[in-house]
Amino acid sequence: MKKIFTIGCLLMIFVIQSQMQQYYQQHVDYKMDIDVNVKDYQYSGNQTITYTNNSPDTLSVFYFHLYWNAFQPNSMMDQKLQELGKSSDGRMITKEGVSRISILKPNEIGYQKINSLKQEGVELKFTVEGTVMKVQLAKPILPHQATTFTMNWEAQVPMMIRRAGRNNPEGIDLTMTQWYPKVAEYDYEGWHTFDYIAREFQGVFGNFDVSVTIDSKYILGAGGVLLNPQEVKGYSVQSKPIVKNNKSLWHFKAENIHDFAWAADPDYTVETVQVPEGPLVYLVYQKSEKTKYWEQTKAIIPQYYQIMKENFGPYPYPTYSFIQGGDGGMEYGMCSMILGNAKSLEGLAGLMFHEGSHSWFQQILATNESMRAWMDEGFTSYAESLAMAKIFPDSVNKTPNDHIKTLTGYIGYINNRVEEPMGLFADHFKTNNGYSVAAYLKGEIFLVQLEYIVGKQNFHKIMKTYFDTWKFKHPTDRDFIHIAQKISGMDLKWYWNYMTTTTRKIDYSIKEVSENAGNTVVTLENMGEFPMPVDIYVTYADGSQKIYTIPLNMMHDAKDQEFDIPQVQLPYWKWTQKTYSFELPVTLNNIKTIEIDSTQRLADSNITNNIYKNK
Repeated sequence: MKKIFTIGCLLMIFVIQSQMQQYYQQHVDYKMDIDVNVKDYQYSGNQTITYTNNSPDTLSVFYFHLYWNAFQPNSMMDQKLQELGKSSDGRMITKEGVSRISILKPNEIGYQKINSLKQEGVELKFTVEGTVMKVQLAKPILPHQATTFTMNWEAQVPMMIRRAGRNNPEGIDLTMTQWYPKVAEYDYEGWHTFDYIAREFQGVFGNFDVSVTIDSKYILGAGGVLLNPQEVKGYSVQSKPIVKNNKSLWHFKAENIHDFAWAADPDYTVETVQVPEGPLVYLVYQKSEKTKYWEQTKAIIPQYYQIMKENFGPYPYPTYSFIQGGDGGMEYGMCSMILGNAKSLEGLAGLMFHEGSHSWFQQILATNESMRAWMDEGFTSYAESLAMAKIFPDSVNKTPNDHIKTLTGYIGYINNRVEEPMGLFADHFKTNNGYSVAAYLKGEIFLVQLEYIVGKQNFHKIMKTYFDTWKFKHPTDRDFIHIAQKISGMDLKWYWNYMTTTTRKIDYSIKEVSENAGNTVVTLENMGEFPMPVDIYVTYADGSQKIYTIPLNMMHDAKDQEFDIPQVQLPYWKWTQKTYSFELPVTLNNIKTIEIDSTQRLADSNITNNIYKNK
């Protein structure tokens, strides 16, 4: 018994200490020299990596990601595609449902082969399993100590396009993303060694010094700042490109980012937009009739950055590049790769706004998108909808809120399809649709409903404080909820739990409206499985309105008035209680309509029972 008591005390001490552990994050500096053979789509690389262990732990092993090894027959990515067949991402399979990776030839696959890896000059042993390389260190990296790795590798750019690759459908020669051996993240959750199956990434903040030697006909677009624009094509009218052995050297630097990407094509045009009190934005694309809308984005890009600054926080880096490349849209440090042959200005702008917003919600606020994709894709989608509504107001004309399309799409899906929990790891969803709905739609709705719960004013403070508190760090959903609770004064753990771990539906209804002794009695019913606060909008016969807000008892508080309409707070609705009644101090003939949540921010799965109209 005494032994059990002692063990229990030790475990309690461990738990308390683990909760008291101060936040830390690792740091890495990359210096790379790359030589590209554009004829064979191969390149060699040398890099020096300085890694600082800011954790309290001693690291005896080390991990790298070798993402391009996924583009080989029988890789885990290939196996997943074969399993899903025709339900896979259409970009990754043939019309017959065959994995495109499975039919790649040796000169078409992707690979990253490590020829040499040293720590402080000592050769290291390592093993490669798919896209993950495990390294046995020559000497452990002690807490708050740094070490240096030197590495030589060679690689081949995969023929098929999945974010990275060569010869994309729009004719871009090289999309160089996930292209270098990348240091894996280590934090209080341990090493993040996710295999590259299809989707998301995580990285260590640091600095990049990248030199690329490539055929002199090519123009590059990249994240980071180009240090020698006078010596290469495309970036300066006064440039005099330096050419040696038919090649030019491009030198980029970027500070305090966690990924570096670039693309190359001989037909690129480079144009710029200077955002007032913001970054110099580069547009790197093939100029043609198919890309005519790129010119028109120059007028709206400054508006976009101002909207993001007002609602979340200022973009902190000196430059940003929208680069035509890849197979859709994908974000990286200080740049994104997007398809450029748009059918409309709105379509191109929506893609730019989404990928650009990842600079806030994935690059600056660097959540682990492999584990919490909804904080990355969902928060970004929220920002995209917000920007689109303000810059293209006709696209949301006469809708209750800027995110109504997302709410409608989500409700339609969950009423007809099997939903998967939002908190699953990104690569572990059963279907692509399941992932998209959870990460993009429900992740956006997480914020829409949070605004509904805490009120617009508190919500705005939450998003700004979140940015100011966690920029250039790796926040989790717990960190976000902590800020939301602190600012709102509400307990929001119930909402966080229901949204991320369950697929329960919200369904509130107006069950009955009657008159009693000169008062109108309204009875509501919770027909769903997800408790929420309820706002009742009453429109009187004379056209005036009043909002009756019913807070959920688990909140232990209620939101302040958020609109010009008078707001009345009613007693708490206990989450165990199925029905709730209250009285309006007027006769029924003085009522025109009674409606649950006229703003439609509540993701109610059946809105047909949300309104009462007095006949």
